[in-house]
Amino acid sequence: MRRLCSFMILLLVAQVSGIAIVEFCPDPFQSGDPDEYVVLEGTGSLDGIVVSDGEGGFRFPAGSGISGRMVIARNGAAYRVTHGEYPDFEVFDYSPSVPDVVRSGNFQLSNSGDQLMLYENNHLLQEVVWPRDVTARQGQVHFYEGGTWDPRVLMLGQSRLAPLVFTGVDGVAFAAPDCSLEIFEDAVKSADTSILVNVYEFTSPRMARDLVDARSRGVEVRVLLEGGPVGGISDEEHEAIGILREGGVPVFLMVSNEQVHAPYRFDHAKFMVIDTDIVVVTSENFKENGFPEPGTSGNRGWGIALEDARVAGYFREVFSYDINGGWSVPAGEKRGFCKEQVKPSYRAEFTPIRFSGATVIPVISPDTSRLVEDLISQASESIDIEQAYITNQSDGTFNPFLARAIEAAGNGVRVRILLDSYYYNTEGEEDNDELVSVLNTLARRDGIPLEARCADLARNNIEKIHNKGVIVDRRRVLVSSINWNTNSPTFNREAGVIIDHPDVGEYYSRVFEDDWEAGDVGRSVGPDLQKMGIAVVIVGILVMGWVWRRKTVWRR
Repeated sequence: MRRLCSFMILLLVAQVSGIAIVEFCPDPFQSGDPDEYVVLEGTGSLDGIVVSDGEGGFRFPAGSGISGRMVIARNGAAYRVTHGEYPDFEVFDYSPSVPDVVRSGNFQLSNSGDQLMLYENNHLLQEVVWPRDVTARQGQVHFYEGGTWDPRVLMLGQSRLAPLVFTGVDGVAFAAPDCSLEIFEDAVKSADTSILVNVYEFTSPRMARDLVDARSRGVEVRVLLEGGPVGGISDEEHEAIGILREGGVPVFLMVSNEQVHAPYRFDHAKFMVIDTDIVVVTSENFKENGFPEPGTSGNRGWGIALEDARVAGYFREVFSYDINGGWSVPAGEKRGFCKEQVKPSYRAEFTPIRFSGATVIPVISPDTSRLVEDLISQASESIDIEQAYITNQSDGTFNPFLARAIEAAGNGVRVRILLDSYYYNTEGEEDNDELVSVLNTLARRDGIPLEARCADLARNNIEKIHNKGVIVDRRRVLVSSINWNTNSPTFNREAGVIIDHPDVGEYYSRVFEDDWEAGDVGRSVGPDLQKMGIAVVIVGILVMGWVWRRKTVWRR
């Protein structure tokens, strides 16, 4: 009863307006959640604001005010470990340098389900309840933006980049395996002051030595890699890291450990910034199949070298944020070895093209990956999609990017989808060849201009389709590292760009047409009645889910 009376006294305070809860994290990664926090935003006096979880609450010392954002953490010292700075207030007196709020009752946010309420005098101004209003998930930061909670999934430590549009951008478009190594080496040789590399996997000894050569002539080179790729760091990558380190190039790994939790499931980005005015973005890892020796086969991938200080500055910001976090640690000294690889010969069909005056929009996952949906939705005539694979949602609905493409086909836009046919993308029971059959069955049933194929790798003499690209109306192109699954756009660090330019669109359209014409038409139709029957059932389930969800906001 005494606690209840104390809490009710907290509510009897003066009138204030314009204050709101805009962010909170009830379930951070530290044991016991000492670093949980709430953020208020507004301007004015706080002599009248009470925050409660229904069991306890707090108000602010008399005379306190707010101007902008204010962070209130349970434990100021624990919050600093997670965020690198102290909060404005703390709930319990753990940090002498952080002022305390006036607490009443037991204010501690439950992980799986609880509520936050903002009071002004005895009047409820705001309430957020989970799991009703937000999804309970460890490490997720809940934030209010654009009139809604959690317009995207935001995990602790992730950047919050806004979409930007750059006009008048010059550059070079290229394709792997035809000319990717040529562009990489030209870019590295052009460097005068610095080279920043962020790539998921790095196993090419030649590319490593190119960077060492740049370092030997006085260029500052830094490399950031994923510290826990699928299957672990290979012997080939250990060897490439060793070459870099012995050549004076610092190599960092994005990892999770006892002290820090990486903000992304995987650092899957693939980009390089040269000096202050060039950025190279590609779908390919720094491996011999993504950047093969001239005259040898490799992956089909797309890449773009953009010559613009503004765009390069944007990507330098991404790189700086990721490499300077506590999750970035120096690579170890373990050495590996490079296996001798014999690759088929390859006759290059596509040379790089130069363009000028393009409009460029960076697409950074998870910050702005929903721009991919916007790109697809803007199509008026055609959409060509070339992907390593596409996986649908765990609840049986279509992948959100794919759903937008199907919706566009329903509106009369011609949609073509080309998927990889490498063994690990076709041997399962629900992978690329099954999806191709589902899509073509859907197209025939609904009479929409949609067609899907699996690539004929042997006929096109490429190792596999590793691309993650989209072409809209033969002029707007997505070059990126973003796979079409739930994880990549939502939880990974990915990097890409949308380029709006007729010459660039025509270039990648020619590459796509070449791959499309070598597509396995027989595979795309479905070889037997059993598969056709299964496809019809799957289509029915997916379409029902799609129709039910097509008007909701995608949060995954």
